[in-house]
Amino acid sequence: MGQDILDIGYLALPKNSNGMGVIVIQEWWGLVPHIKDVAERFAAAGYVTLAPDIYNGTTTKSPDEAQRLFMALNIEKAAQELESAIDCVLKHPSVKINKLGVVGFCMGGQLALLAATTSEHVGAVVDFYGVHPNVSPDFSRLTAPVLGLFGETDDFVPPATVLQLEAAIQQAGGSIESHSYPGAGHAFFNDSRPEAYRVDAATDAWQRVLTFLPQALAA
Repeated sequence: MGQDILDIGYLALPKNSNGMGVIVIQEWWGLVPHIKDVAERFAAAGYVTLAPDIYNGTTTKSPDEAQRLFMALNIEKAAQELESAIDCVLKHPSVKINKLGVVGFCMGGQLALLAATTSEHVGAVVDFYGVHPNVSPDFSRLTAPVLGLFGETDDFVPPATVLQLEAAIQQAGGSIESHSYPGAGHAFFNDSRPEAYRVDAATDAWQRVLTFLPQALAA
């Protein structure tokens, strides 16, 4: 089982480490049990995993409150906290390489892209339906490959937005592989939200992540 680390987030440690580390970045609800469960899943796959607490202890189940927290996010401070989280994982004795995977969901997906443009220690990015209007990564500074996972019926990140993201990364010289799942909307990976969860899409996406991360980080 993982543990909450004061002022940092939730740390999940593998029984059998693969020598790699992962940062998991929350949705707009905060560091809720679902995100901690995702961290545990990565730990079970061998990764030293840290889910930073971007809201500093605040969580919500209210969409209105989540929207308020989302829009009030201090982007510069969040970037600094992500850098601290990356540094924390890199210092763990089970982590043997100096680049990590960063995986984010919704708001966290956009922050994962940001982290990859501000930290030299990000070696792979997984963006699950990332969105935040105030986060504008400088993709000319992106050196890590990106795996983008989206739902075709996502009202927050529609197909046109996915195409714009792909074009922006590729035009800046970066690499992105993206997949859009038919019939899946926003938050299709979140199995704590039955109205959004799509088991087929989530299962396929998880397998893609587990294939992508070790290949990218080993490279």
